[in-house]
Amino acid sequence: MIADRIRLARCKAGLSLRDLSTAMDGRVTAQAIGKYERGESTPSSGVLLALAKALDVSLSYLLDTQGIALSGVEFRTKANTTARDRAQVETEVLEWVERYLQIERILERDSAEWQCPLPSVRLLRSVGDAEQLANDVREKWELGLDPIPNMTELLEEKGLKVLTVPLPARVSGFTCLVQRCEATPLPVIVVSNQFTLERRRLTLAHELAHRLVDTESLADKDEEKAANVFAGALLMPRTHLEREVGKHRNAIGYKELIDLKRIYRVSGAALLVRLRQIEVISDATLTYAFQSIARTWRSQEPDELEPSTARGSMERAQRFERLCYWALAEGLISLSKASELLRASISDVERGLKGPPGTHAHHRQ
Repeated sequence: MIADRIRLARCKAGLSLRDLSTAMDGRVTAQAIGKYERGESTPSSGVLLALAKALDVSLSYLLDTQGIALSGVEFRTKANTTARDRAQVETEVLEWVERYLQIERILERDSAEWQCPLPSVRLLRSVGDAEQLANDVREKWELGLDPIPNMTELLEEKGLKVLTVPLPARVSGFTCLVQRCEATPLPVIVVSNQFTLERRRLTLAHELAHRLVDTESLADKDEEKAANVFAGALLMPRTHLEREVGKHRNAIGYKELIDLKRIYRVSGAALLVRLRQIEVISDATLTYAFQSIARTWRSQEPDELEPSTARGSMERAQRFERLCYWALAEGLISLSKASELLRASISDVERGLKGPPGTHAHHRQ
């Protein structure tokens, strides 16, 4: 509904009703905006345009032409998250999904079907059951035992929509459903681009677990622990890891750990925790590692896979972008429309279509 979209966008912008009226140069009063948000009256097209501009959202977002809404949005880490934080993220996701579904409709393609590896959500009796759940997912998706080279690409291939955006501090990601009029809900995983690639991969696997586990089967705290076990087991399968390091180690050195984290593309801290989970190392060895060679690894990633200056550039979601360039190449949308959908400048979009300067230079025969 337009009312909900206006309220959410205003909350995202951190504006009071009076502030929004002022931002619109007094075109409508604060009382009138309040009526719009309560659904007691509907803004005219001119007022909608002014609202979109003042709130820095698209007109299509306010109009809610596709009748979509988010459900099950729950930040795993609630510390430091405010109503404005939540509104900002929900607005970002809704706008992105609107654009995603719009390009799929232009190409007359159904939204990618979620290929859930399980017939229904899994009931876990204990945190340890998450290990078998990860094995079952690998078997169903025919992943074998090798490390997963690109988690984002895997999840997009299986029908999950992945969005990487700035999230509130300490919130690494969440999963939710996009409800659509008379259509199957779309599962979405949102991850923060403020964290390292290693952290993002673990977050994607962690949030995948929340899509697969029956929320009633474990207490909230145990469900989080189970999701962490699942993420570790999915990214670092026991059999493969034991083959690389042996079934029991009394000690393990810095260079070996760095090489291993690059093989599995996970954080050094997660690798150590996983080695303890499968009892390759003891509690004492884990504690010693975090007191010596890994003493800073919980807060600072060693030998990052992705330069900190390029956060979010590796293993990023690409399906939406590919669809936009597909439609552009076929003449189904204009450069300006592609620019709007991709939130990129026309010159950047044109470069993405035609390649670097000189690529299409004409040569005399």
